[in-house]
Amino acid sequence: MRGHPFEEVVDEHGPVVMRVVRALLGPADADDAWSETFLAALQAYPRLRPGSDVRAWLVTIAHRKAVDQLRGSSRRPLPCARVPEPRSVEPRAEAGDSGLWGALQRLPFKQRAAVVYHHVAGLPYAEVGALIDSSEVAARRSAADGIARLRRSTARGAAS
Repeated sequence: MRGHPFEEVVDEHGPVVMRVVRALLGPADADDAWSETFLAALQAYPRLRPGSDVRAWLVTIAHRKAVDQLRGSSRRPLPCARVPEPRSVEPRAEAGDSGLWGALQRLPFKQRAAVVYHHVAGLPYAEVGALIDSSEVAARRSAADGIARLRRSTARGAAS
Protein backbone atom coordinates (compact mmCIF):
# COMPACT_ATOMS: atom_id res chain seq x y z
CA MET A 1 0.00 0.00 0.00
CA ARG A 2 2.91 2.35 0.71
CA GLY A 3 3.45 3.42 -2.89
CA HIS A 4 -0.17 4.54 -3.48
CA PRO A 5 -1.34 8.12 -3.36
CA PHE A 6 -2.76 9.18 -0.04
CA GLU A 7 -6.23 9.63 -1.56
CA GLU A 8 -6.37 5.87 -2.13
CA VAL A 9 -5.49 5.29 1.51
CA VAL A 10 -8.39 7.54 2.55
CA ASP A 11 -10.77 5.82 0.12
CA GLU A 12 -9.80 2.35 1.30
CA HIS A 13 -9.55 2.91 5.06
CA GLY A 14 -11.76 5.95 5.66
CA PRO A 15 -14.93 3.94 6.33
CA VAL A 16 -13.23 1.73 8.95
CA VAL A 17 -11.73 4.77 10.69
CA MET A 18 -15.16 6.43 10.71
CA ARG A 19 -16.78 3.34 12.26
CA VAL A 20 -14.07 3.27 14.93
CA VAL A 21 -14.37 6.94 15.93
CA ARG A 22 -18.19 6.81 15.83
CA ALA A 23 -18.19 3.80 18.13
CA LEU A 24 -15.74 5.45 20.53
CA LEU A 25 -17.08 9.01 20.52
CA GLY A 26 -20.60 8.95 19.14
CA PRO A 27 -21.93 10.46 15.95
CA ALA A 28 -21.66 14.09 17.08
CA ASP A 29 -17.87 14.05 17.55
CA ALA A 30 -16.87 11.44 14.97
CA ASP A 31 -16.40 13.80 12.02
CA ASP A 32 -13.84 15.93 13.86
CA ALA A 33 -11.87 12.91 15.05
CA TRP A 34 -11.96 11.38 11.55
CA SER A 35 -10.64 14.62 10.02
CA GLU A 36 -7.94 14.99 12.65
CA THR A 37 -6.90 11.37 12.09
CA PHE A 38 -6.38 11.85 8.37
CA LEU A 39 -4.68 15.23 8.77
CA ALA A 40 -2.16 13.65 11.12
CA ALA A 41 -1.82 10.63 8.83
CA LEU A 42 -1.22 12.85 5.79
CA GLN A 43 1.70 14.51 7.56
CA ALA A 44 3.19 11.21 8.71
CA TYR A 45 2.46 9.14 5.58
CA PRO A 46 5.75 9.90 3.81
CA ARG A 47 7.61 8.40 6.80
CA LEU A 48 5.50 5.22 6.96
CA ARG A 49 7.69 2.16 6.45
CA PRO A 50 7.03 0.02 3.38
CA GLY A 51 5.00 -3.06 4.24
CA SER A 52 3.34 -1.41 7.23
CA ASP A 53 -0.21 -2.36 8.16
CA VAL A 54 -1.87 0.89 7.08
CA ARG A 55 -5.25 0.08 8.67
CA ALA A 56 -3.66 -0.66 12.06
CA TRP A 57 -1.56 2.51 11.75
CA LEU A 58 -4.67 4.60 11.02
CA VAL A 59 -6.67 2.99 13.84
CA THR A 60 -3.80 3.82 16.21
CA ILE A 61 -3.93 7.46 15.13
CA ALA A 62 -7.75 7.44 15.43
CA HIS A 63 -7.46 5.98 18.94
CA ARG A 64 -5.16 8.81 20.00
CA LYS A 65 -7.43 11.45 18.47
CA ALA A 66 -10.49 9.92 20.17
CA VAL A 67 -8.75 9.86 23.56
CA ASP A 68 -7.61 13.47 23.05
CA GLN A 69 -11.17 14.47 22.20
CA LEU A 70 -12.59 12.66 25.25
CA ARG A 71 -10.06 14.37 27.51
CA GLY A 72 -10.64 17.73 25.87
CA SER A 73 -14.41 17.52 26.19
CA SER A 74 -14.09 17.11 29.94
CA ARG A 75 -12.07 20.37 30.13
CA ARG A 76 -14.00 22.48 27.61
CA PRO A 77 -16.06 25.26 29.21
CA LEU A 78 -19.77 25.22 28.49
CA PRO A 79 -21.86 28.42 28.59
CA CYS A 80 -24.76 27.98 30.98
CA ALA A 81 -26.93 29.79 33.48
CA ARG A 82 -25.73 27.63 36.38
CA VAL A 83 -22.66 25.51 36.95
CA PRO A 84 -23.37 21.87 36.09
CA GLU A 85 -22.13 18.83 38.00
CA PRO A 86 -18.69 17.62 36.83
CA ARG A 87 -18.86 15.20 33.91
CA SER A 88 -17.00 11.99 33.39
CA VAL A 89 -14.62 11.75 30.42
CA GLU A 90 -16.63 8.69 29.37
CA PRO A 91 -19.40 9.52 26.91
CA ARG A 92 -22.74 8.42 28.34
CA ALA A 93 -25.76 7.15 26.54
CA GLU A 94 -28.80 9.37 26.99
CA ALA A 95 -31.55 8.07 29.25
CA GLY A 96 -33.83 7.16 26.35
CA ASP A 97 -31.00 5.80 24.19
CA SER A 98 -31.59 2.14 23.57
CA GLY A 99 -30.22 -0.50 21.31
CA LEU A 100 -26.68 -1.37 20.46
CA TRP A 101 -25.39 2.22 20.39
CA GLY A 102 -26.62 2.92 23.92
CA ALA A 103 -25.26 -0.41 25.18
CA LEU A 104 -21.88 0.26 23.55
CA GLN A 105 -21.67 3.71 25.11
CA ARG A 106 -22.39 2.28 28.57
CA LEU A 107 -19.36 -0.02 28.40
CA PRO A 108 -16.21 1.05 30.25
CA PHE A 109 -13.78 2.67 27.79
CA LYS A 110 -11.29 -0.25 27.68
CA GLN A 111 -14.03 -2.76 26.95
CA ARG A 112 -15.61 -0.48 24.34
CA ALA A 113 -12.23 0.17 22.71
CA ALA A 114 -11.31 -3.54 22.68
CA VAL A 115 -14.64 -4.45 21.08
CA VAL A 116 -14.35 -1.68 18.49
CA TYR A 117 -10.71 -2.25 17.59
CA HIS A 118 -11.10 -6.01 17.24
CA HIS A 119 -14.63 -6.44 15.92
CA VAL A 120 -15.05 -3.21 13.93
CA ALA A 121 -11.50 -2.46 12.78
CA GLY A 122 -10.46 -6.11 12.60
CA LEU A 123 -7.20 -5.68 14.49
CA PRO A 124 -5.58 -8.70 16.14
CA TYR A 125 -5.65 -8.77 19.94
CA ALA A 126 -1.90 -8.07 20.19
CA GLU A 127 -2.43 -4.73 18.44
CA VAL A 128 -5.60 -4.04 20.43
CA GLY A 129 -3.62 -4.62 23.64
CA ALA A 130 -0.94 -2.18 22.52
CA LEU A 131 -3.57 0.47 21.77
CA ILE A 132 -5.31 0.19 25.13
CA ASP A 133 -2.14 -0.26 27.20
CA SER A 134 -2.87 -3.90 28.00
CA SER A 135 -1.48 -7.29 27.17
CA GLU A 136 -2.90 -9.38 24.35
CA VAL A 137 -4.62 -11.60 26.93
CA ALA A 138 -6.11 -8.60 28.77
CA ALA A 139 -7.34 -7.14 25.47
CA ARG A 140 -8.99 -10.44 24.58
CA ARG A 141 -10.63 -10.51 28.04
CA SER A 142 -11.81 -6.89 27.74
CA ALA A 143 -13.36 -7.60 24.35
CA ALA A 144 -15.01 -10.79 25.62
CA ASP A 145 -16.37 -9.00 28.70
CA GLY A 146 -17.61 -6.15 26.51
CA ILE A 147 -19.37 -8.51 24.09
CA ALA A 148 -20.94 -10.38 27.03
CA ARG A 149 -22.23 -7.11 28.50
CA LEU A 150 -23.55 -6.02 25.10
CA ARG A 151 -25.40 -9.32 24.72
CA ARG A 152 -26.94 -9.06 28.19
CA SER A 153 -27.88 -5.43 27.65
CA THR A 154 -29.46 -5.94 24.25
CA ALA A 155 -31.25 -9.08 25.46
CA ARG A 156 -32.76 -7.06 28.34
CA GLY A 157 -33.76 -4.35 25.89
CA ALA A 158 -35.42 -6.84 23.57
CA ALA A 159 -37.29 -8.46 26.47
CA SER A 160 -38.79 -5.16 27.65
